[in-house]
Amino acid sequence: MIFVLEDTINGILMGSIYGLTALGLTIIFGVLKVINFAHGSMLMVGMYVAYWAVALTGLHPYMALFVVVPVMFFFGYYVQDLIIKPIFKAEKEVREPITVIIVTTGIWYILDNLTLLLFGPDYRILQDNPLRGKMLEAGQMLISVPKLWGFCAAVVTAASVYVFFQKTRMGRAIRATSLDREAASLMGINQYKVYNIAFGIGTASAGIAAITLVPFFNVYPTVGVLFDIKGFIIVVLGGLGSIWGAIVGGIIIGLIESVAPQFMTATWTEAIVYGLFLLVLFVKPSGLFGVKYDW
Repeated sequence: MIFVLEDTINGILMGSIYGLTALGLTIIFGVLKVINFAHGSMLMVGMYVAYWAVALTGLHPYMALFVVVPVMFFFGYYVQDLIIKPIFKAEKEVREPITVIIVTTGIWYILDNLTLLLFGPDYRILQDNPLRGKMLEAGQMLISVPKLWGFCAAVVTAASVYVFFQKTRMGRAIRATSLDREAASLMGINQYKVYNIAFGIGTASAGIAAITLVPFFNVYPTVGVLFDIKGFIIVVLGGLGSIWGAIVGGIIIGLIESVAPQFMTATWTEAIVYGLFLLVLFVKPSGLFGVKYDW
């Protein structure tokens, strides 16, 4: 019984990190109404930025936050401004331009292959990492300290994003644009600037997730694919555009992956995850926390 409880706690912690990786994806969808297929690759870029920031300067892994978040925000901001915005302008009559999906898929392949070209296929893990293998003892249970910090980061990030959207002038402008971009434009809101900022926030969220992963996860060019697939499942489970739905959806996946192997093989665990994904699509396509309006 103690092992099931330990796996449950660690599943919740890892699931919250999954949710954090999906948070940026749901933010971008909630505002731009497009699926960013390059989100996993942007997470990968964030992991490499965090890795090199720590490896070259000797910073504590979590202090890299002050490097990674600004870099990732501006990276996302200018990807949207220079590559995606022209599509929105060219297809301004289309609410959800399919061309954007094709372009973000192209960005995914470019980022993955460019990283492979620059850094090679080698798996990298932080050396002299004070958090590697660190465990918190709670009775007979062992709880991963990096995952515990990841849980805290996920909750704080989700709460901060929620407060930003609800309480700030820019947040309200973003919500207004997500509901009706034409009406928002008539009210004086620059929809393209809003899109740039929303994309930047979504990418910066991926950067925060990258920082929580680097202390215990290998960094390599295709690492984003794993989290991309999980991210889409989580967003569908929690509800497209739902901030807290992303965290809850991630925790559900984390619990299944952590607890289910105690009772069945890993193959069946994956089957349960994808079966739940299909069930939610069939029963409640909007997701567990999906509503008529995204925000």
